[in-house]
Amino acid sequence: MAISKIIANITKYISEAAMRIFGPNDDSYPNIGVQPFKGEPYDKRKDDNS
Repeated sequence: MAISKIIANITKYISEAAMRIFGPNDDSYPNIGVQPFKGEPYDKRKDDNS
């Protein structure tokens, strides 16, 4: 009886992990798209103040 309960728990653990990995995506990130770059590119010559 105890062995069958252990096997059932292991099977449940593995199947829940597989469902989490291969299931639908549940991330709730906003759909904002690509944002344009609004800065200046790095210029090493401007940074050298030595």
